[in-house]
Amino acid sequence: MDKTITYFDDVGKANTEEVMKLSAKRAAELGIKHVVLASTSGETALIAAEAFKDQDVKIIAMTHQYGLKEPGEWEVDEDKLAKLNELGVVMTTQSHMFSGVERAIQKRIGGASRADVISDTLRAVFGKGFKVALECVMMAADSGHIPVSADTEIIAIGGTRQGADVSVVVRPAHSFDFFAMQVREIIAMPRAKEEPK
Repeated sequence: MDKTITYFDDVGKANTEEVMKLSAKRAAELGIKHVVLASTSGETALIAAEAFKDQDVKIIAMTHQYGLKEPGEWEVDEDKLAKLNELGVVMTTQSHMFSGVERAIQKRIGGASRADVISDTLRAVFGKGFKVALECVMMAADSGHIPVSADTEIIAIGGTRQGADVSVVVRPAHSFDFFAMQVREIIAMPRAKEEPK
């Protein structure tokens, strides 16, 4: 198989529309029916809805869990959420797979968890958007929004800071079966990575 990968010069929001266009094209070629993406406010999900509007594809937008910024609060823009609901896009949330309770333990007693090692490795080697895309796959799988089987493929889209800059074809898995997840294809990703702080 000979396929093209699109590489961006830099990370971030400027790549969002191109990522969605490339993802829609590959979804059509492969007959993929599920797209999982990261969208904090709903803006990236709206761009995806436009890109996939002529395809029979279910879009699942994963956002930050409640309370990440303010206790009990969700960061989704209510107007955008209403529009996404009209368009049939599922906007949902769940605890982040690479943090959750581990982050509480780390704050309380220190040290790094094994989940931190996986997360930091993905972030450093492939970039933050890549890590986010895979994390969203597990979140969507654990929420029951996507099928999970040995012959299922979905498209996962993530981003660095805002927007989208990574798109991959993935065989999904639940979080408890993380090592069954497979990245089958890279559709697009930035060549540059966000430097660690």
